[in-house]
Amino acid sequence: MRRRTPLAAVGAALALALAACGGTGGSTSSSGGNGKFNEGITSVVNASTKTGGTLRIGNAVEWDSTDPADTYYGWSWDFIRLYGRALTMFKTVPGQAGLQLVPDLAQNLGEHSADFKTWTYKLKPGIKYEDGTPVRAQDVKYDVERTLDKNTFPDGPTYFNDFLDTKGYSSPYKDKTPGKLGLKAVDTPDDNTIVFHLKKPFAGFDYFAMLPATIPVPQAKDTGTNYKLHPVSTGPYKFESYTPGKQLNLVRNTNWDPSTDPNRKQLPDRIQVQVGVNADDLDNRLIAGSADMDIQGLGLGAAAAAKVQSNANLKKNADSAATARLDYVAISSSVPPFDNVHCRKAVEYATDKQAMQTAYGGPLSGGDIATHLMMPLIPGNQDINPYPSGADNHGDVAKAKQELQACGKPNGFSTVISARTERPKEINAALALQQGLQKVGIKTEIKKYPTGDYFKLYAGNPEYVKKNGLGLIMMSWGADWPEGFGYLQQIVDSRVIRSAGNTNLGVKDPAVDQLLDKAAVTPDTTARGALWAQIDAKVMDDAYIVPFLDEKHLLYRPPSAKNVYVNQGLNGYYDYAQLGVK
Repeated sequence: MRRRTPLAAVGAALALALAACGGTGGSTSSSGGNGKFNEGITSVVNASTKTGGTLRIGNAVEWDSTDPADTYYGWSWDFIRLYGRALTMFKTVPGQAGLQLVPDLAQNLGEHSADFKTWTYKLKPGIKYEDGTPVRAQDVKYDVERTLDKNTFPDGPTYFNDFLDTKGYSSPYKDKTPGKLGLKAVDTPDDNTIVFHLKKPFAGFDYFAMLPATIPVPQAKDTGTNYKLHPVSTGPYKFESYTPGKQLNLVRNTNWDPSTDPNRKQLPDRIQVQVGVNADDLDNRLIAGSADMDIQGLGLGAAAAAKVQSNANLKKNADSAATARLDYVAISSSVPPFDNVHCRKAVEYATDKQAMQTAYGGPLSGGDIATHLMMPLIPGNQDINPYPSGADNHGDVAKAKQELQACGKPNGFSTVISARTERPKEINAALALQQGLQKVGIKTEIKKYPTGDYFKLYAGNPEYVKKNGLGLIMMSWGADWPEGFGYLQQIVDSRVIRSAGNTNLGVKDPAVDQLLDKAAVTPDTTARGALWAQIDAKVMDDAYIVPFLDEKHLLYRPPSAKNVYVNQGLNGYYDYAQLGVK
């Protein structure tokens, strides 16, 4: 077997894309002052090595979960690195270097067999849990086993379910020999070695090794669905207390050894996350300096964004960060009349994308109007516009009515739009969608659901969607990692659709599945990018998704926050593993 840095050419291609869009390909220098507009995209702002103090973080929503087996929000993956270490991670630096995968628990990136179906990792010696016990390879395997159980943990990604040669293994809680044999697709020949056996080749497995699913969980400390209340820490911080819906407090993990972990800092004494803060109130706290960070990283709301953009003293503390994130409307093909492609195309043409962009804050704090799935940051992107929405992007009424005629609904129809209660931008975009569709006789009712359970119980639950007629689902999706597979697979592969916790909200096309499989084993970057573009075009041709915004986030970094920068590997979030306050 030989060691390989996977998809290295992808990083180079992405760097070119970033440079082309005026993005993050520049310096990684540090700033000792309060910074300037967009400085956090390429540099560390307010650099400091001083320890102490409390990092005050606000969160407008509840976690899907703090359990590494059951979390899928990008901000949660960023934050989880404070108390959990995976096999690999993205380098903790600004600029294009942040796209580089580096070892975390592992000594090196993975060694693979010639056919890319076997991957081996050796753990660094001396890594301990918060209670001082050693981390073992078997603990990494155990969390991978847990993440396979989508009945107990429905919210995490399904990459290991899809690629490991599980031979029917589905849960450690059903295992008659727990801790002995377990999942045969993962071997642990000794306490420091873990070997993954795939049922199909995949050249980018080091990206899977970066997932929270490889954060070790000691089986003796596992409390099932209650493990989220106190995951056992391997990072610089550990749980002091967690009251869901109210507050999460982290304190220093005294058994964290920085000599084994060059990727993180342990600067604040305490990290306090207040949950359920009104989004607009949180914006005001950031500007006033009574909060240090908004954990969701979705950017300022409309009122605060306008205030910051018009005030030079505030604007110098802001970054307009491009992301590999798309805001779109998923059309439920299982909900009539959307089982007819022409009814879906009617929505494509009628959508008022200009109004929806405005709902998200316009070009600077919202993003650019999207016409297809992929964005400039994803290698292989091709600029296509299969459903032009008029010269002013307010919708093409004539084309929409032609499609309504073709689907047998010339006078329109009624359906439901779902959106997340705690996301005012998303709700405002749903209102704009509603008004645009009214122009062609499509009547809609907007139903709001809590963010924490949006995929588990509602929009990501096919039975609920069909029973309650959720024909149009407001959705936002960021790349799990900045490459076509890490962006597309979980939203367009029909084989990942399950009973709950879905992020593919209705794309069911065997031709798309075949293209995904071909791309996963295509070593040439250019050829692989062309396949991603084909998938993009095919999904758009089937009208399963109405893209409307390639997101930019107008992030605000109060002067109180130290070591602040955008990590591109984390899809445009500030890097929480480096923050300080002194």
